[in-house]
Amino acid sequence: MRWMLGHMKTLLGLLFAVMSVCAAEPPPFFVMDTAARGKPEECAQLLSELGYAGFGGTPATAKAYAAELAKRKVAFTNAYHVTKFSLETAELPADLVQAISALEGLNTTLWLGIQQVQLPAGIKAGPTYGDTIAVPALKKALVLAKAKHVKVSLYPHTGFWAESVDACLRIANAVDDPDLGVTFNLCHWLKVEGSERDPLPVIKAALPRLNFITINGADTGDTRKLGWDKLIQPLGRGTYDVKAFVANARAAGFRGPFGFQGFGIKMDPKELLKETMEAWKGMK
Repeated sequence: MRWMLGHMKTLLGLLFAVMSVCAAEPPPFFVMDTAARGKPEECAQLLSELGYAGFGGTPATAKAYAAELAKRKVAFTNAYHVTKFSLETAELPADLVQAISALEGLNTTLWLGIQQVQLPAGIKAGPTYGDTIAVPALKKALVLAKAKHVKVSLYPHTGFWAESVDACLRIANAVDDPDLGVTFNLCHWLKVEGSERDPLPVIKAALPRLNFITINGADTGDTRKLGWDKLIQPLGRGTYDVKAFVANARAAGFRGPFGFQGFGIKMDPKELLKETMEAWKGMK
């Protein structure tokens, strides 16, 4: 009897979780400029026609795209930038200062990939020693970002110093600032962690700081060895169950936007974005 009661409680808990997701507002769906390629006006018009909620670009062209997107009520969601930190200089990298300044007044987020943390020559240190350089640098960057009304989200990228969600979350927790969050990128997760690792515990742990999740079609298997053509496909293609991944992330409590990563997909942008939006609607 006790076993049956416990089993019923578990089933009811799952039912309530599914019902809460269904009752919640549909998440915003944006697209990165890796897939939405074209001039600002053309791109904004296409995204509006297809029903995308936002666009992720770069700091260098942010103002031009943001202006055209705003005319069509499409958000300029974020802008991707890559930087390096070093102990040898107390100043912020000039490229990072420029990237933050370029986003002033746009009410957006800087997607920040930390490609490298340069350690002093001859230092033999553990894998987290770079935190002692990255954390103070990020605190300094946030002072500037706050003054420009820009938020920052750490972007895990394969081959970077901060290539995993775990590393980005560890750093964000150490900085402990509400204006610094993290992003979960499905394609980089599969490349770094492999498809056998369950992403849900990491997503749950990251929820207080999780700003964005990017998705795309992908194959499963030994994903660490797969090329990007297998790990980044139009949404709806591939053998990895992205629909279940999205549902699980929503059931875990993620209420932020999902974005489409289209790097390297050799398709006409309009056809790619149309196919992807149809797949996204099927997932909802």
